[in-house]
Amino acid sequence: MTFANLQLIEPLQRAVATEGYTTPTPIQQQAIPHVLDGRDLLGLAQTGTGKTAAFALPILQRLAASGRRPHGDRAIAVLVLTPTRELAAQIGDGFGAYGRHLGYKHAVIFGGVGQNAQERAIRGGLDILVATPGRLLDLVQQRIVHLSKIEIFVLDEADRMLDMGFIHDVRRVISHLPRDRQTLFFSATMPPEAKKLADAILRNPATVAVAPVSSTAERVEQGVLFVEKNDKRPVLAALLETDTSITRALVFTQMKHTANRVAEYLQKRGIEADAIHGNKSQNARERALARFKAGQSRVLVATDIAARGIDIDEVSHVINYELPNVPETYVHRIGRTARAGKSGIAISLCGAEERQYLRDIERLIRQRVPAMDATALIEKARTLHATDAKTIHQQAQPRASQARQAAGESGAPRRASSGTPQPRGRRRRWRRP
Repeated sequence: MTFANLQLIEPLQRAVATEGYTTPTPIQQQAIPHVLDGRDLLGLAQTGTGKTAAFALPILQRLAASGRRPHGDRAIAVLVLTPTRELAAQIGDGFGAYGRHLGYKHAVIFGGVGQNAQERAIRGGLDILVATPGRLLDLVQQRIVHLSKIEIFVLDEADRMLDMGFIHDVRRVISHLPRDRQTLFFSATMPPEAKKLADAILRNPATVAVAPVSSTAERVEQGVLFVEKNDKRPVLAALLETDTSITRALVFTQMKHTANRVAEYLQKRGIEADAIHGNKSQNARERALARFKAGQSRVLVATDIAARGIDIDEVSHVINYELPNVPETYVHRIGRTARAGKSGIAISLCGAEERQYLRDIERLIRQRVPAMDATALIEKARTLHATDAKTIHQQAQPRASQARQAAGESGAPRRASSGTPQPRGRRRRWRRP
């Protein structure tokens, strides 16, 4: 099947060809006809399956078929709601690439940056708005954004939206939308809360599922290294130093401060690494992503929330520095490799306290994750431990010597060589004359 078989108009086919796509992915083959027919859609697909094109292409075609002049009407026609800044930016890029020959105007808004530029884009007239919930509601309350004429609403990564606690914000956004609209609901998994939301906002939807819910990517080779918590950083460094097949690795941590520490440790070992998480500024996150995409940094250490929007085809390895306590998150993580038809490898570092998480993951994916031989890596890690300790000691000695020398030159009193404490002089009491 080709994109021409999906009855896409010529400008869209030309844009798709420019992007180098020839054959639509399964989610695109199944979803595009339903969206073109104007039906509500429930799309269940893993990350990296081409979901953005699955809704962006038919949306652009529906705008063209409606006779809408590019940004001639100031009312926004399409709203795409997404959980993270990175995902919002990449969806915006998708609309720009696929709609390059149609001229429709889009904007991306998210928090963490000033709103002046976003406000100017909105006031200039928009056809398509891609947004995160918080900033969107801020601009709605300020009456800068009006949602009363939305024709198509897309809720992307719905399960992650709920995981991040955005359920109330999502419901508030929906309350501003007209009842008469087309709604597209995309999710990688379908937990009960996501199903409840889908049932509430979809009307007689078509359902497409390109892979069983909670299944793992077929082309991902999985393995687990059983290591102690304190050995994880040197084991990770040893793995990166010895395995030359790891050309571009996405390393997942649970906490933001852990991501920073892991990246800093790898940098000290001479391994190019950056960290990305919610506490980083938008500019810092974009720089880290750009360096990783360009191959300037070999490792990107990320938290789950920050990584949800990362769309990079060349990730050779996903490494779980810490196993997630939610099994579905494991599926999301390893789906970051083996994209665009390529194979990939996922390696997990599992401490004793994480064994239950591993059992939960194996129960969800219905398979055992093979144990890898960690003996050589642990030996190398302990060597790194010893080397690091020796280096720290050697660096500390000159500093201590310099401090003692500086104290002597400044005339500071030196403690007597005898261990006997020196008597203090009696303090004289001040008396009124």
